[in-house]
Amino acid sequence: MLKHVAVSPHRARADSVSLASSGSCCSLGSLDQRSDLGPLAGRTTTIKVYARCLRPDIEYKTLSVTWGTRAREVVGTLLGKFRMRHRDPRLFYLSMEVSVRAAGLRTALVLDDDARPAALQACHPKGYSKFSLQMRPGGLVKIYDSALMSSSQYKSLLISERTSADELIAILLNCYDCREGVERFSLYEVCASQEYERKLHPDDLPLLVQRAWPSDTDCHYRVRRNPRAPPPPPRALPPAPADDPARALSALSLEADDRQRYSPVYKFPSIGYCKESKNDYLYI
Repeated sequence: MLKHVAVSPHRARADSVSLASSGSCCSLGSLDQRSDLGPLAGRTTTIKVYARCLRPDIEYKTLSVTWGTRAREVVGTLLGKFRMRHRDPRLFYLSMEVSVRAAGLRTALVLDDDARPAALQACHPKGYSKFSLQMRPGGLVKIYDSALMSSSQYKSLLISERTSADELIAILLNCYDCREGVERFSLYEVCASQEYERKLHPDDLPLLVQRAWPSDTDCHYRVRRNPRAPPPPPRALPPAPADDPARALSALSLEADDRQRYSPVYKFPSIGYCKESKNDYLYI
């Protein structure tokens, strides 16, 4: 028979777990956030995350993490492993399925973004817990992003309700592998028919703002560079190697005689005649 395990207020340990009810999800999350792992935070272990929601051909991915690695960091690592730079990290979260084989029970727990999967896995015998990547409901937003990439007209992204304007710009910058900071750009709500536009606050939620638009509106989002933002620094050209042909030719031209000095501008050579054969030859 299972017994209820109560956690003493004087023992806020990460390995103390209540088996009482469905509220254990919140208990695990808050308990993990309060606890200080101390020297255990750097301990390395592996977790197996089932990620079929990313692609049908992906069953699971085994990751090497520390006890201090948080759930949101695991989500970001998975998206990076599968090169999904266009996916919104806030669309995904981790769930943990805990099994009690003696009683034949299974409990699904939704992990907070700050939960530590490795520390939670250590609370159960090996094979009794399972992590899965889940997807939150979201919506499509269309952003005109020629300010980021001149050859691009717009991009449609699937984002969550909790994604902010700055986080949306960060996803776009990541799509183009752009190293500029988010603070250089702003997201605007534009309605051409009403001659109206509004600069969104960095913490505004674009998906919720879009849902408030009338159904027959022509409103859209547009990314613009902040006028006061300094221009991006020019790319530094790598130094030419010592055996560069251009550098060797330049050195040769300095050492050559004035009459035979190398010129980078090609001139068609003069035509002379060979006295021996009286044929036309091209002297270079």
